[in-house]
Amino acid sequence: MKKLALAALALTVSGPAFAGASNFTLVNGTGSGLAELSIRREGTQDWKPLGTPPSPGARAPMNFSDPDCAFDIRANVAGAGSVTWADVNLCAVKSVTLNRDGSAGAWVDYDR
Repeated sequence: MKKLALAALALTVSGPAFAGASNFTLVNGTGSGLAELSIRREGTQDWKPLGTPPSPGARAPMNFSDPDCAFDIRANVAGAGSVTWADVNLCAVKSVTLNRDGSAGAWVDYDR
């Protein structure tokens, strides 16, 4: 019982219980222009505008706050159409880089 109580205390002391997602920098690593940038909580269908997408290779601040961590980000990518980056963890990140290529698909890199 003491071990369980100590483990619970360690989790409480190590960080906040409800971190949530907050403002971050979005980097366009796709090599193409982005348009119609939107976001939704993972597992929902409620897409919301996220902000002005950065040009290829550029960074843009995203003003965002939500108690959840897992999101899907979607944008129209020039020459590729609509692309979704699924299961993006926005908790405790400084920046998120959206990447895409024809053979590997879509993925994100994080700067924490």
